[in-house]
Amino acid sequence: MLDNKLKLTFSAFLGAVALSMSAPAFAQNAAPAAPAAAEAAAAAPVEAAPAAEAPADPPTMKNAGKLNVGTMFMDSDPVVKVIMIGLSLASILSWTILLTKILEFRALNRVSDAFVENFRSAKSVNDMSKIALAEEYDGNPLADMAAAAAQEIELSRQAGLSIAGEHRDSTMDRASHAVSAVQAALARRLSGGMQYLASVGSNGPFIGLFGTVYGIMNSFIGIANTNTTNLAVVAPGIAEALLATGLGLFAAIPSVIFYNFFQTKISTFGARSEGFVAELMNAISRNLDKGA
Repeated sequence: MLDNKLKLTFSAFLGAVALSMSAPAFAQNAAPAAPAAAEAAAAAPVEAAPAAEAPADPPTMKNAGKLNVGTMFMDSDPVVKVIMIGLSLASILSWTILLTKILEFRALNRVSDAFVENFRSAKSVNDMSKIALAEEYDGNPLADMAAAAAQEIELSRQAGLSIAGEHRDSTMDRASHAVSAVQAALARRLSGGMQYLASVGSNGPFIGLFGTVYGIMNSFIGIANTNTTNLAVVAPGIAEALLATGLGLFAAIPSVIFYNFFQTKISTFGARSEGFVAELMNAISRNLDKGA
């Protein structure tokens, strides 16, 4: 009995040793299968996954890559375009007034210098009238003042009125009124175009600003419609809107400068005409006292 138990125990021990010796070989044969299965499992989703779609490029405005004044004007909204055209025409007219009035004042001062020099050589009221009515002084306001005063005195003489003695003051008053009428016409003549320059100078920036506000409003509407804040999309519309403000300033700034410049010219010539009126009335008074 004892021998049988020993035999069974020894047989179990040999079986355990044999199993332990064969386990590494089994593990070595089974190990390569696991990474291969993992690699196959990992590769399967990659091969099955659909290709991702490329993101669409954001929309861009026409001529966004080559912005300049011409393209910004052509791409602008019709309302903004009308404002820019109006401001451009206003600026052109302002420069036209500048050139016209510069030439006017230059000729006015030149002819006035020649007339005053010749006027001071007159010996009588008739001489004053002849000098003032000379063709080379036609249209000169100083010559017109002298002619108006001399003609009023001549009309009084022709009407049989006494122009000297106790009626001297009445004659001087009538001559002074005739000169005042010429001065009023001179003020209207010299102030021509000044109201326009003042209007453009004061309203030009606001008109341009209206165009800018309208253009930027359209730009934000475009941003909302395209659902993008890409600078390439936003910048062209805003640049076009700001162009309206730039044109408004371009029209307004020269107009303000021209207005101030010509106001000084008008004041200077006005003071000169006042001085000439005093000289004219003194000359008439002397000639009336002499009976000329």
